[in-house]
Order: sequence, then C-alpha cells, then structure tokens
Amino acid sequence: MPDRLDLFGDAPASATPAAEAARPLADRLRPRRLDDVVGQDHLLGEEGSIARMLARGSLASLILWGPPGVGKTTIARLLAEAAGLRFAALSAVFSGVADLKRAFDEARARKTNGQGTLLFVDEIHRFNRAQQDGFLPVVEDGTVTLVGATTENPSFALNGALLSRCQVMVLKRLDDAALEQLLARAEALTGRALPLAPAARATMRAMADGDGRYLLNMAEQVFALPARAKPLDTAALSALLAKRAALYDKDREEHYNLISALHKAMRGSDPDAALYWFARMLVGGEDPRFIARRLTRFAAEDVGMADPRALPLAIAAWESFERLGSPEGELALAQLVVHLATAPKSNAVYAAFGAAMRAAKETGSLMPPKHILNAPTKLMQEIGYGAGYEYDHHAEEGFSGQDYFPEGMARQSYYRPTDRGAEAAVAERMARWEALRRKRRRG
Repeated sequence: MPDRLDLFGDAPASATPAAEAARPLADRLRPRRLDDVVGQDHLLGEEGSIARMLARGSLASLILWGPPGVGKTTIARLLAEAAGLRFAALSAVFSGVADLKRAFDEARARKTNGQGTLLFVDEIHRFNRAQQDGFLPVVEDGTVTLVGATTENPSFALNGALLSRCQVMVLKRLDDAALEQLLARAEALTGRALPLAPAARATMRAMADGDGRYLLNMAEQVFALPARAKPLDTAALSALLAKRAALYDKDREEHYNLISALHKAMRGSDPDAALYWFARMLVGGEDPRFIARRLTRFAAEDVGMADPRALPLAIAAWESFERLGSPEGELALAQLVVHLATAPKSNAVYAAFGAAMRAAKETGSLMPPKHILNAPTKLMQEIGYGAGYEYDHHAEEGFSGQDYFPEGMARQSYYRPTDRGAEAAVAERMARWEALRRKRRRG
C-alpha cells in the first residue's frame, strides 16, 4: 500500500522517467519546500504567521481558508515535513465516522511512540456538526495537529467550538505575478517555451482566475499541441481552451459577497464598478429576479427622496425583465443599475422609518389627539372628537401647523432631508413649514 504522501504528488524514489513524465504537470510542479509556494508570502514569508510558528517550534492547529488551486494541500504536506510530524490525510467528501476513528487511533499509537501527527482534512466544512465535534478532544489533548482546508467562510461553515481551537489562515487567490511564476516553472521543467503570443499568455493567466492548478492544466494542453511555426494568439487560445466558469455559488458566501459589492458600488456612485458586479452575478448564473429585487430595495433605501423617480423606475425595469425575459430584459436592469449609481443619494427616509418604528414600540398605545379624530356619533362630538380641527386647504399658505402627535408626546423629528437632488427642495418646504409652526405657537 503506498505511503499517504504519494497521494499528494510525491513520486516514489523508484519512479521511472516515463512514469514521472506521465504525471500531470500540476503534480510534477508541486513545491518541495515551503519557500517554493507562490503567492502566500503573508503566511509563509519571513514575517508570515505560519513561518513564525515554525520558527518558534509551536505549530498550532490551523484552518486554511482560500479559493481552489492556491496550495492548501501542498502547504499542509510541507508543514508536516517542516514540523517533523507524520502526515495523514482525509477528505471530508469520502470519509465517515469510521475513517475518523481509525485516523485518531493511529495518531494515538504514534503519539505513544513519540511521533506526532499532522492530520490534514480536505473540505473540512463538509463534515456535519457531530463529526466536527469529534475533533475537539484529539486537538485539545495534542493527539493531532489538525490542518483543515476549506473554500467556505469558516465563520459560517465550521462549529464555533472547533474554530476556537484553531487559527484561521486566509490564503489569497494567486495574482498575476504568481501565475506568471508558475508558467515560468512549467517552461523550465519541460524545457520548452509555451507557444503563446504575449497577449495570449496574459489571457491564459486571466482565464485561470487565480487558480494555479487550473492554469497548469491549461498550460499542459498547450504544451501537448503539435509544433507550430507561429505562436497562438488570443483568439486561437480561446478556441482551444474552454472558458472557465466564474467561481460563484448561489447558495454560498460568494453569492452574498457579490450582491454586497454591487450594492456598495452603487451607493458609492460608481456606475462602472456597479455594472461589473452586475455582470459578474449574471455570468455566475444568478437569477436576474433576485438582482431586480435588490435593486428595488436600493432605490428605496439608498436613493430615496433624493430622486423619487428611482423607485418607480426600479419597478418598471423589473417588469421589463419579466416581459422580455433573458437576455434582452437584462439590459433594462443594466440601465437601472446605471441610473441608481448616478442618482443623488439619501437614506433619510430609511433612517426616519427606523426611528419612527422604535418610537412606535416605545410609546405603546397612545391615542391620536382628539382634534384629528372623526366624530360620526353625537357621543363622540360631546367628548371632544374633532373639536378644533383646522382644514389645511382653508389655512394660510395651505398649512395649519397643528400638532398631529399623540397627546402627552412631544413633537418628534424623524425625517431629516439632505440637500441632495430633489430632497433639497423638500428640505426647503419643511423649513418653511417649521417656521409657520413656530409663528403659530407664538401667536
């Protein structure tokens, strides 16, 4: 039975050159030392969090959180080597309670013989709550140093009890420089230059979307092409390689990250960034109706009275999508995104509504003042319902200035319009009405 390390890309000493060449390029380029890992200097560089742990000789249990293809598995394997621990690996996709128990028993036996164990658990977020709780005693008593890998936000995907016993290390998607470094290593290993024009090489890096493994798999396809006199241009490369689907899961964190990015770009009055995030959601397969709902919310919450047209325009864009369908209807939503991003902004109504709701809960069941109550019966008239009410249309300037708050409750100011957009005119009217109120009170 092969050693577990073989499962993660280390060729056995007896491997023939032919067998080595048959291994995938990404496997053959797996780093042999932590110093060779690209794109994660904030963790593995001289001042990195993990590097300092190793220097102190005190490797803690870790959760490695990051997108696919950035080196989580490789880092775990090399950490075991650097810390002098036996590397054992499980995948939460394929393992159950029996596998966990066996791994824990083997680690206890090694501990008795003075050998520590680094237990690597890939896709650890896929274990249920009970399975995650099973790690607690073996992590606490030092039977294993746990290194879990996840593409999901640990705050949502892992138990609080397990998180409190581990340090979360955030791995970054590989940037352009790191991806180019991988391509250079691939060329050095194969002894050949990729037959790509400079623009096509840049396109390949962009298609990888920060995933080193995916980049090397694409490079391997290009290396396999017959020798050609002319390098591939961008169009030829795109025709050869299937475009990678954007990393997006409508049920997971990325869904909320992108809608948050869209919302904040519009709030920040950046139509270009807003259109980009809108397009990213569509490319990722998001339901345009969900986006329409969020845009309508934005129109009321963030534009508000600064542009009263925004809300009916949001409803109109939503209805246009329903009538036209996709992809034609998406243009109506794109127009709405631009309108909302470029509109004057005010959350004054949003803030006022929140304040009014809090006051309504605090004041209980205070009655309206009697002068604004209808008096359809004689008894109601006798006890003062409607007495003293002034009809605003008959008042000077169409404004009576009467008090409409409950008796015993001081007048409140919830809505405070800004000086932006159409709301500036509202602010002027409200200031005029307040001056008339003061004049009435003095008179």
